[in-house]
Amino acid sequence: MVMTGLQQLAITARDELRGRRIGLITQPAAVLPTMQSAEDALLHAGVTITALFGPEHGFDGSAADGAAVDHGVHARLDIPVYSLYGADREPTDTMLAEVDVMVFDMQDVGVRFYTYLSTLYYLMRASGRTGIPLLVLDRPNPIDGMTIEGPPVETGLESFVGIVDIPIRHGMTLGELAQMINAEQGFGADLIVLPMAGWQRTNWFDETGLPWVPTSPGMPQLSTATIYPGMCFFEGTNLSEGRGTTLPFEIAGAPWLDGYRLAVSLNHLDLPGVRFRPVHFMPSASKHAGVACQGVQVHVLDRSALRAVTAGLHVIAACRAQNPERFAFLESSWEGRPPHFDLLAGNAALREGLSLGYDIAGLTADWARYEADFRARRAPHLIYEAP
Repeated sequence: MVMTGLQQLAITARDELRGRRIGLITQPAAVLPTMQSAEDALLHAGVTITALFGPEHGFDGSAADGAAVDHGVHARLDIPVYSLYGADREPTDTMLAEVDVMVFDMQDVGVRFYTYLSTLYYLMRASGRTGIPLLVLDRPNPIDGMTIEGPPVETGLESFVGIVDIPIRHGMTLGELAQMINAEQGFGADLIVLPMAGWQRTNWFDETGLPWVPTSPGMPQLSTATIYPGMCFFEGTNLSEGRGTTLPFEIAGAPWLDGYRLAVSLNHLDLPGVRFRPVHFMPSASKHAGVACQGVQVHVLDRSALRAVTAGLHVIAACRAQNPERFAFLESSWEGRPPHFDLLAGNAALREGLSLGYDIAGLTADWARYEADFRARRAPHLIYEAP
């Protein structure tokens, strides 16, 4: 069984935390195998917590994607809960006035645009600014630590869903990314990473012995995370990505699509590791709420063979090809800047190429060199050995 950084900290109650005032940045999926929360585990270990901080979706994990979260007070512990997904993305000096050490523990999903990485980025910047140490409790990359896929983030398209130039599927843990970002950005954060014990880079989450807890309202299970690197692109279109259903990101479609035809065209491509099944669905929220939709469900048959980012692009291309006059990319984003699709992709060329009906193989042809360069770039910052 893999032991997370939190498990080890709960056992050792490290000397760095004894007698110190702790600001804990966490969310509901950061639990011990017993399902004890990070805050309760630290309190049980004798750690003094003086402030709590929450990322996107809030400290309690209930807020919708992209929804601003307000500050509050923990009802049971009577500790301030500061939001890092509202007016402030970086903790202010006022928030840190009663904090001697920041402790970060969040379960990531291994994808560039999942925003817990961006929260960690701003915490490191705050550590460098204030001199307050930051202890990162590491957790698994649930979709393995080997696979790398996707394009770079071009200069000028950095955002909260693309805070640094890494591939969409980066194959790193947040602890490893913290070390790399601190070095590359020159933050000078007083950074300590408490590694896991027993995790191997080839491990998927269901091979760790750890319990899966939904990491956000739209990420209920590991199968969601498996296809999320490509299916999240639907957020940047007028198609439903399955929000408001029991299968967010695992199904996608729209009221004007023919799901049967869509599944046939996608299965004809014989994409590695995946098949598509026609579905009817009616979202209860988000895009096309209360409207009958047709589309496909993504069924992963061989996750080691799956190129999830590429597969997601193929689904979008097939949806557009079936009804190009109804398909559209959204013109803006939650950040009010370029199209949301461009922020997810890290470039405008991918959207422009899809709009013109370009071949997916041609649009992704230059990824291999970037992925190889990134593999070499990340190597000095890896904590866990590659096989």
